[in-house]
Amino acid sequence: MTLLEDAAKIREMAYAPYSNFKVGAAIRTPSGAVFTGVNVENAAYPEGTCAEAGAIAAMIAGGETVITEVAVIGSSQEPTPPCGGCRQKLREFADPSVTVTMGSMSGKVLTMTVEQLLPGAFTPDYME
Repeated sequence: MTLLEDAAKIREMAYAPYSNFKVGAAIRTPSGAVFTGVNVENAAYPEGTCAEAGAIAAMIAGGETVITEVAVIGSSQEPTPPCGGCRQKLREFADPSVTVTMGSMSGKVLTMTVEQLLPGAFTPDYME
């Protein structure tokens, strides 16, 4: 199963009763482990959780801290990119050259690097 297939499969478990826009994300780590997440909405929209954030939380809970590959798919006919906040979260744990594969319900796929999605990222290096 590809990472995008993992994201598509978990997408069905998303909780999106308000927007009906389900998103699934899958990340791979250097050990080969795959962690997945889904978006979770609630009535206070900004308090929801993105799929990428859920996958990162699962990765951290699994004892890993480095992302080597990302896949995300939403309910759109066009490839669904990570939101701005998730781009920053991904950059925290992924090298700029890590690929992010974005899928769609129509089968269209777009692949970009973390750096292409978030040029000039604010990183922990700035905190030193």
